[in-house]
Amino acid sequence: MSRPFGTPQELERRRRQAVRAIADGQSRQAVAAVLGVHPNSVSRWVRAARQPDGLDAKPSPGPTPGLSDADLRVPETLLRQGAKAHGRDNELWTAARVATVIARHVGRIHHPDRVLRILTRRLRWTSPKPRRHARERNDEEVARWVGDEFPRIVRAAFARKAHLVFLDESGVFLTPTVRRTMAPRGKTPVLPAWDRRDRLSAISAITLSPVLARPNLFFSIDPHHIHAEQVVAFLADRHRRLGRLTVVWDRGPIHDKSKLVRAWLATHPGVVTEKFPSYAPALNPDEGVWGWAKYGRLANLAANDTDELWDHIIEELVTAKHSPDLLNGFVRQTKLPGLSLAV
Repeated sequence: MSRPFGTPQELERRRRQAVRAIADGQSRQAVAAVLGVHPNSVSRWVRAARQPDGLDAKPSPGPTPGLSDADLRVPETLLRQGAKAHGRDNELWTAARVATVIARHVGRIHHPDRVLRILTRRLRWTSPKPRRHARERNDEEVARWVGDEFPRIVRAAFARKAHLVFLDESGVFLTPTVRRTMAPRGKTPVLPAWDRRDRLSAISAITLSPVLARPNLFFSIDPHHIHAEQVVAFLADRHRRLGRLTVVWDRGPIHDKSKLVRAWLATHPGVVTEKFPSYAPALNPDEGVWGWAKYGRLANLAANDTDELWDHIIEELVTAKHSPDLLNGFVRQTKLPGLSLAV
Protein backbone atom coordinates (compact mmCIF):
# COMPACT_ATOMS: atom_id res chain seq x y z
CA MET A 1 0.00 0.00 0.00
CA SER A 2 1.41 3.37 -0.98
CA ARG A 3 1.92 6.14 1.54
CA PRO A 4 -1.05 8.58 1.67
CA PHE A 5 -0.60 12.04 0.22
CA GLY A 6 0.23 14.94 2.50
CA THR A 7 2.99 16.04 4.82
CA PRO A 8 3.53 14.09 8.07
CA GLN A 9 2.07 17.05 9.97
CA GLU A 10 -1.08 17.11 7.79
CA LEU A 11 -1.59 13.35 8.25
CA GLU A 12 -1.18 13.69 12.02
CA ARG A 13 -3.77 16.47 12.07
CA ARG A 14 -6.22 14.24 10.14
CA ARG A 15 -5.75 11.33 12.57
CA ARG A 16 -6.35 13.54 15.62
CA GLN A 17 -9.42 15.07 13.95
CA ALA A 18 -10.84 11.57 13.43
CA VAL A 19 -10.18 10.51 17.04
CA ARG A 20 -11.85 13.69 18.39
CA ALA A 21 -14.90 13.05 16.18
CA ILE A 22 -15.22 9.50 17.53
CA ALA A 23 -14.91 10.81 21.09
CA ASP A 24 -17.75 13.26 20.34
CA GLY A 25 -20.03 10.32 19.50
CA GLN A 26 -19.86 10.16 15.71
CA SER A 27 -19.78 6.74 14.02
CA ARG A 28 -16.61 5.39 12.50
CA GLN A 29 -18.31 4.97 9.13
CA ALA A 30 -19.38 8.62 9.07
CA VAL A 31 -15.91 9.86 10.04
CA ALA A 32 -14.31 7.63 7.43
CA ALA A 33 -16.67 8.95 4.74
CA VAL A 34 -15.91 12.59 5.59
CA LEU A 35 -12.13 12.03 5.61
CA GLY A 36 -12.14 9.76 2.57
CA VAL A 37 -10.53 6.77 4.30
CA HIS A 38 -11.56 3.20 5.13
CA PRO A 39 -13.35 2.65 8.46
CA ASN A 40 -10.58 0.21 9.43
CA SER A 41 -8.12 3.12 9.30
CA VAL A 42 -10.27 5.06 11.74
CA SER A 43 -10.34 2.06 14.07
CA ARG A 44 -6.55 1.76 13.89
CA TRP A 45 -6.18 5.44 14.78
CA VAL A 46 -8.48 5.05 17.79
CA ARG A 47 -6.34 2.18 19.08
CA ALA A 48 -3.14 4.14 18.43
CA ALA A 49 -4.50 7.10 20.40
CA ARG A 50 -4.26 5.02 23.57
CA GLN A 51 -0.47 5.35 23.38
CA PRO A 52 1.11 8.71 24.37
CA ASP A 53 2.69 9.23 20.93
CA GLY A 54 0.50 6.91 18.89
CA LEU A 55 -0.80 9.67 16.59
CA ASP A 56 2.42 11.66 16.28
CA ALA A 57 3.82 12.50 12.84
CA LYS A 58 6.33 9.97 11.60
CA PRO A 59 8.34 11.54 8.74
CA SER A 60 9.52 9.04 6.17
CA PRO A 61 13.31 8.78 6.02
CA GLY A 62 13.12 8.32 2.25
CA PRO A 63 14.93 5.73 0.20
CA THR A 64 18.34 4.55 1.29
CA PRO A 65 21.02 6.16 -0.91
CA GLY A 66 22.66 3.83 -3.42
CA LEU A 67 26.00 5.17 -2.20
CA SER A 68 26.56 5.61 1.50
CA ASP A 69 28.71 8.48 2.75
CA ALA A 70 31.56 6.01 3.24
CA ASP A 71 31.15 4.68 -0.30
CA LEU A 72 31.09 8.23 -1.67
CA ARG A 73 34.40 9.20 -0.07
CA VAL A 74 36.26 6.83 -2.38
CA PRO A 75 35.13 8.32 -5.74
CA GLU A 76 35.29 11.86 -4.34
CA THR A 77 38.99 11.38 -3.55
CA LEU A 78 39.58 9.91 -7.00
CA LEU A 79 37.71 12.69 -8.78
CA ARG A 80 39.82 15.34 -7.09
CA GLN A 81 42.88 13.76 -8.72
CA GLY A 82 41.59 15.08 -12.05
CA ALA A 83 40.28 13.31 -15.13
CA LYS A 84 43.75 12.92 -16.68
CA ALA A 85 44.80 10.73 -13.76
CA HIS A 86 42.10 8.30 -14.91
CA GLY A 87 43.12 8.11 -18.55
CA ARG A 88 41.15 11.02 -20.01
CA ASP A 89 42.65 13.47 -22.49
CA ASN A 90 41.67 16.55 -20.44
CA GLU A 91 40.67 17.48 -16.89
CA LEU A 92 36.95 17.83 -17.62
CA TRP A 93 34.57 15.62 -15.65
CA THR A 94 31.23 14.67 -17.21
CA ALA A 95 28.50 12.63 -15.54
CA ALA A 96 29.28 9.70 -17.83
CA ARG A 97 32.99 9.81 -16.92
CA VAL A 98 32.18 9.97 -13.20
CA ALA A 99 29.78 7.02 -13.57
CA THR A 100 32.66 4.98 -15.03
CA VAL A 101 34.89 5.82 -12.04
CA ILE A 102 32.14 4.83 -9.57
CA ALA A 103 31.50 1.54 -11.38
CA ARG A 104 35.20 0.72 -11.54
CA HIS A 105 36.16 1.52 -7.95
CA VAL A 106 32.93 1.09 -5.97
CA GLY A 107 31.21 -1.59 -8.03
CA ARG A 108 27.95 0.36 -8.40
CA ILE A 109 26.48 1.12 -11.81
CA HIS A 110 24.60 4.43 -11.97
CA HIS A 111 22.92 6.23 -14.84
CA PRO A 112 24.67 9.54 -15.68
CA ASP A 113 21.54 11.47 -14.63
CA ARG A 114 21.73 9.86 -11.20
CA VAL A 115 25.44 10.64 -11.02
CA LEU A 116 24.69 14.28 -11.82
CA ARG A 117 22.34 14.48 -8.83
CA ILE A 118 24.99 12.89 -6.60
CA LEU A 119 27.56 15.46 -7.72
CA THR A 120 25.31 18.49 -7.26
CA ARG A 121 23.32 17.51 -4.16
CA ARG A 122 25.72 15.45 -2.08
CA LEU A 123 29.17 16.66 -3.16
CA ARG A 124 27.94 20.24 -3.81
CA TRP A 125 29.72 20.37 -7.17
CA THR A 126 28.74 22.98 -9.74
CA SER A 127 29.02 23.04 -13.54
CA PRO A 128 31.24 26.03 -14.45
CA LYS A 129 32.22 26.77 -18.02
CA PRO A 130 35.89 25.79 -18.51
CA ARG A 131 38.38 28.58 -19.12
CA ARG A 132 40.50 28.13 -22.22
CA HIS A 133 44.26 28.21 -21.81
CA ALA A 134 46.39 28.79 -24.91
CA ARG A 135 49.00 26.09 -25.41
CA GLU A 136 51.28 28.73 -26.93
CA ARG A 137 51.32 30.66 -23.66
CA ASN A 138 54.58 30.64 -21.69
CA ASP A 139 53.39 30.57 -18.08
CA GLU A 140 56.88 31.24 -16.72
CA GLU A 141 57.22 34.34 -18.88
CA VAL A 142 53.76 35.54 -17.81
CA ALA A 143 54.68 35.08 -14.14
CA ARG A 144 57.94 36.97 -14.67
CA TRP A 145 56.10 39.83 -16.40
CA VAL A 146 53.50 40.05 -13.61
CA GLY A 147 56.10 39.92 -10.85
CA ASP A 148 58.84 42.10 -12.38
CA GLU A 149 57.82 44.01 -15.48
CA PHE A 150 54.41 45.27 -14.46
CA PRO A 151 55.51 46.76 -11.10
CA ARG A 152 58.26 48.54 -13.04
CA ILE A 153 55.68 49.88 -15.51
CA VAL A 154 53.48 51.18 -12.67
CA ARG A 155 56.39 52.85 -10.86
CA ALA A 156 57.63 54.51 -14.05
CA ALA A 157 54.15 55.73 -15.01
CA PHE A 158 53.41 57.32 -11.66
CA ALA A 159 56.93 58.79 -11.49
CA ARG A 160 56.17 60.54 -14.79
CA LYS A 161 52.70 61.48 -13.50
CA ALA A 162 51.33 59.71 -16.55
CA HIS A 163 47.94 58.11 -16.92
CA LEU A 164 48.16 54.32 -17.03
CA VAL A 165 46.16 53.20 -20.08
CA PHE A 166 44.97 49.61 -20.70
CA LEU A 167 43.89 49.52 -24.33
CA ASP A 168 42.16 46.88 -26.44
CA GLU A 169 40.02 46.45 -29.55
CA SER A 170 36.89 44.37 -30.01
CA GLY A 171 34.05 43.67 -32.43
CA VAL A 172 30.32 43.25 -31.89
CA PHE A 173 28.29 41.32 -34.47
CA LEU A 174 24.71 41.89 -35.57
CA THR A 175 24.13 38.16 -35.02
CA PRO A 176 23.36 37.96 -31.29
CA THR A 177 25.53 36.27 -28.69
CA VAL A 178 23.05 33.67 -27.41
CA ARG A 179 23.01 32.89 -23.70
CA ARG A 180 20.75 30.73 -21.55
CA THR A 181 17.44 32.19 -20.40
CA MET A 182 14.42 31.04 -18.40
CA ALA A 183 11.44 29.22 -19.88
CA PRO A 184 8.91 26.50 -18.95
CA ARG A 185 10.25 22.97 -19.29
CA GLY A 186 10.06 21.78 -22.89
CA LYS A 187 9.39 25.29 -24.25
CA THR A 188 12.68 26.39 -25.80
CA PRO A 189 12.49 30.11 -26.64
CA VAL A 190 13.04 31.24 -30.23
CA LEU A 191 15.11 34.39 -30.86
CA PRO A 192 14.41 35.90 -34.31
CA ALA A 193 17.64 37.48 -35.55
CA TRP A 194 19.60 38.29 -38.70
CA ASP A 195 21.97 35.52 -39.73
CA ARG A 196 24.62 37.73 -41.30
CA ARG A 197 28.06 38.88 -40.23
CA ASP A 198 27.49 42.64 -40.12
CA ARG A 199 29.60 44.06 -37.31
CA LEU A 200 30.83 47.15 -35.54
CA SER A 201 34.40 47.53 -34.32
CA ALA A 202 35.49 49.38 -31.24
CA ILE A 203 38.60 50.57 -29.49
CA SER A 204 38.50 51.26 -25.76
CA ALA A 205 40.77 51.86 -22.81
CA ILE A 206 40.52 51.82 -19.03
CA THR A 207 42.73 54.58 -17.63
CA LEU A 208 44.07 55.16 -14.13
CA SER A 209 44.93 58.74 -13.25
CA PRO A 210 48.34 59.54 -11.75
CA VAL A 211 48.66 59.78 -7.96
CA LEU A 212 45.00 59.01 -7.12
CA ALA A 213 44.65 56.30 -9.81
CA ARG A 214 40.98 57.07 -10.44
CA PRO A 215 39.54 54.82 -13.17
CA ASN A 216 37.91 56.05 -16.35
CA LEU A 217 36.77 54.50 -19.61
CA PHE A 218 37.24 55.92 -23.09
CA PHE A 219 35.98 54.34 -26.28
CA SER A 220 35.39 54.86 -29.98
CA ILE A 221 33.05 52.91 -32.27
CA ASP A 222 33.80 52.39 -35.96
CA PRO A 223 31.67 50.78 -38.70
CA HIS A 224 34.80 49.18 -40.19
CA HIS A 225 37.67 47.11 -38.85
CA ILE A 226 40.10 48.91 -36.56
CA HIS A 227 43.38 49.74 -38.33
CA ALA A 228 46.48 51.69 -37.36
CA GLU A 229 44.85 54.96 -38.44
CA GLN A 230 42.08 54.55 -35.85
CA VAL A 231 44.63 53.59 -33.18
CA VAL A 232 46.66 56.73 -33.83
CA ALA A 233 43.52 58.90 -33.75
CA PHE A 234 42.45 57.32 -30.45
CA LEU A 235 45.89 57.81 -28.88
CA ALA A 236 46.08 61.39 -30.13
CA ASP A 237 42.73 62.23 -28.58
CA ARG A 238 43.68 60.64 -25.24
CA HIS A 239 47.06 62.45 -25.28
CA ARG A 240 45.37 65.76 -25.98
CA ARG A 241 42.90 65.29 -23.12
CA LEU A 242 45.00 63.55 -20.50
CA GLY A 243 48.59 64.55 -21.18
CA ARG A 244 51.34 62.01 -20.53
CA LEU A 245 50.33 58.37 -21.08
CA THR A 246 51.75 54.92 -20.45
CA VAL A 247 49.83 52.62 -22.77
CA VAL A 248 49.81 48.89 -22.03
CA TRP A 249 48.46 46.77 -24.88
CA ASP A 250 48.88 43.41 -26.59
CA ARG A 251 51.34 42.57 -29.35
CA GLY A 252 48.84 42.98 -32.20
CA PRO A 253 49.99 44.14 -35.64
CA ILE A 254 48.18 47.49 -35.34
CA HIS A 255 50.07 48.44 -32.18
CA ASP A 256 53.85 48.71 -31.85
CA LYS A 257 54.40 46.69 -35.02
CA SER A 258 52.65 49.26 -37.18
CA LYS A 259 54.89 51.76 -39.00
CA LEU A 260 52.19 54.42 -38.72
CA VAL A 261 51.87 53.95 -34.94
CA ARG A 262 55.65 53.94 -34.46
CA ALA A 263 56.00 57.13 -36.50
CA TRP A 264 53.34 58.87 -34.39
CA LEU A 265 54.95 57.70 -31.14
CA ALA A 266 58.33 58.98 -32.29
CA THR A 267 56.93 62.52 -32.45
CA HIS A 268 55.06 62.26 -29.12
CA PRO A 269 57.58 61.38 -26.37
CA GLY A 270 54.90 61.92 -23.72
CA VAL A 271 53.28 58.64 -24.79
CA VAL A 272 55.13 55.49 -23.70
CA THR A 273 53.97 52.02 -24.72
CA GLU A 274 54.42 48.68 -22.97
CA LYS A 275 53.34 45.22 -24.10
CA PHE A 276 51.42 42.50 -22.29
CA PRO A 277 52.95 39.02 -22.51
CA SER A 278 51.70 36.88 -25.38
CA TYR A 279 48.47 34.92 -25.00
CA ALA A 280 47.53 36.53 -21.68
CA PRO A 281 44.36 38.55 -22.36
CA ALA A 282 43.12 38.10 -18.77
CA LEU A 283 45.81 40.55 -17.62
CA ASN A 284 44.15 43.42 -19.50
CA PRO A 285 41.36 45.11 -17.47
CA ASP A 286 39.81 46.34 -20.71
CA GLU A 287 39.03 42.72 -21.61
CA GLY A 288 36.65 42.80 -18.66
CA VAL A 289 34.74 45.68 -20.23
CA TRP A 290 33.99 43.68 -23.34
CA GLY A 291 33.25 40.49 -21.47
CA TRP A 292 30.75 42.41 -19.35
CA ALA A 293 29.21 44.20 -22.33
CA LYS A 294 29.16 41.52 -25.04
CA TYR A 295 28.43 38.43 -22.98
CA GLY A 296 26.35 40.07 -20.28
CA ARG A 297 24.54 43.28 -21.11
CA LEU A 298 24.31 42.72 -24.87
CA ALA A 299 23.68 38.96 -24.73
CA ASN A 300 20.59 37.83 -26.69
CA LEU A 301 20.32 41.28 -28.30
CA ALA A 302 18.80 40.82 -31.77
CA ALA A 303 19.19 44.32 -33.21
CA ASN A 304 17.36 45.18 -36.43
CA ASP A 305 20.42 46.83 -37.96
CA THR A 306 23.88 48.16 -37.11
CA ASP A 307 22.43 51.58 -36.23
CA GLU A 308 20.39 50.03 -33.43
CA LEU A 309 23.37 47.92 -32.40
CA TRP A 310 25.49 51.09 -32.29
CA ASP A 311 23.01 52.75 -29.92
CA HIS A 312 23.02 49.77 -27.56
CA ILE A 313 26.83 49.57 -27.48
CA ILE A 314 27.11 53.28 -26.69
CA GLU A 315 24.48 53.01 -23.96
CA GLU A 316 26.26 50.14 -22.19
CA LEU A 317 29.73 51.66 -22.48
CA VAL A 318 28.46 54.98 -21.12
CA THR A 319 26.94 53.04 -18.20
CA ALA A 320 30.33 51.45 -17.53
CA LYS A 321 32.12 54.78 -17.87
CA HIS A 322 30.02 56.29 -15.11
CA SER A 323 30.37 53.25 -12.81
CA PRO A 324 33.78 53.58 -11.08
CA ASP A 325 33.10 50.56 -8.86
CA LEU A 326 32.53 48.46 -11.97
CA LEU A 327 35.75 49.71 -13.58
CA ASN A 328 37.62 49.05 -10.33
CA GLY A 329 36.24 45.52 -10.44
CA PHE A 330 37.71 44.97 -13.91
CA VAL A 331 41.09 46.15 -12.61
CA ARG A 332 40.94 43.97 -9.49
CA GLN A 333 39.94 40.95 -11.54
CA THR A 334 43.33 40.92 -13.27
CA LYS A 335 45.11 40.56 -9.88
CA LEU A 336 47.96 42.69 -11.21
CA PRO A 337 50.34 43.77 -8.43
CA GLY A 338 50.86 47.42 -7.62
CA LEU A 339 47.26 48.42 -8.30
CA SER A 340 45.70 47.50 -4.93
CA LEU A 341 46.18 51.04 -3.61
CA ALA A 342 44.75 52.45 -6.82
CA VAL A 343 41.40 50.81 -6.30
